Amino acid sequence: MEYNLWDSIVVHSYKHNTKLHRIWAHATIIDQRDDSIVLANYRTKVIEATGRFWYTKEPSITWFFKDRWFNVIGILRPTGIFYYCNIASPYLIDDEALKYIDYDLDVKVTPDYSYMILDRKEYNKHKIKMEYSRELKAILERELNHLKTMIEAREGPFKLGIVETYYQRYMAADVAKKTNGKV
Repeated sequence: MEYNLWDSIVVHSYKHNTKLHRIWAHATIIDQRDDSIVLANYRTKVIEATGRFWYTKEPSITWFFKDRWFNVIGILRPTGIFYYCNIASPYLIDDEALKYIDYDLDVKVTPDYSYMILDRKEYNKHKIKMEYSRELKAILERELNHLKTMIEAREGPFKLGIVETYYQRYMAADVAKKTNGKV
């Protein structure tokens, strides 16, 4: 299936053992490039593998990459832009959804760009349990370092103002859609 700008898409997150981890019921495609896709969502239903579900509370802009082993979620909160970054496989899209494998390691970034690595214990447990190859572990560590460099340099998704710009574009398109193009 071909997806276009402003289309809604489902997002599936898996674990290395191919088990479904989480589903985002919908997100809106707000940018597509040769190497990435950017999605927006707000109050989206998220379904856990257990069947439990919840709704996102804040609007977010998410970058998925074709050649990077991470994705980046910019979360708009009243106190500033927070980022949640997943060390994850490059994405693929099929008729069902945008899909990626979550490799547990996460990076939480605050509005002042300080950051913290999360879930190292879960990663260490899963790399043994799911038998991550030496090559995969090297890729994940390399990509974690690349992500930290991007944060520190404020590049890509961390560029000042980019989350707000994408969110304004998303909101303008949503208003236009609701008013049949009459803003």
